[in-house]
Amino acid sequence: QVQLVESGGGLVQPGGSLRLSCAVSGFTLETDTIGWFRQGPGKEREGVSCISTNDARTYYADSVKDRFTIFTGNAKNTVYLEMNSLKPEDTAVYYCAAKRYWSDGTWCLVSLGEYDSWGQGTQVTVSS
Repeated sequence: QVQLVESGGGLVQPGGSLRLSCAVSGFTLETDTIGWFRQGPGKEREGVSCISTNDARTYYADSVKDRFTIFTGNAKNTVYLEMNSLKPEDTAVYYCAAKRYWSDGTWCLVSLGEYDSWGQGTQVTVSS
């Protein structure tokens, strides 16, 4: 059974940093797509970043480019989202999602329906 579990959310002041983790179980990440998405209060869910677990190719939404970094670390089957210079508008529930397939292109940021599995989300609140 595929399961994705996010962690690392919390309350942080503007300008601060957080690192989110997405732990994947049920299959081994090899040639897959992992995406991070967020849904702010009263807003639609939007793509933040996505990564190919095969060659680490990445894509970022313009709103987070140069502030957020997606990567796979030493822990197998875990994908991270490092978030720096956080702004109040980054406040949202953050979700990770998995697609058992990778093809190059920004679809991984916008095609939410293409993903096979989703986590339950972790709350990020940026406030002073």
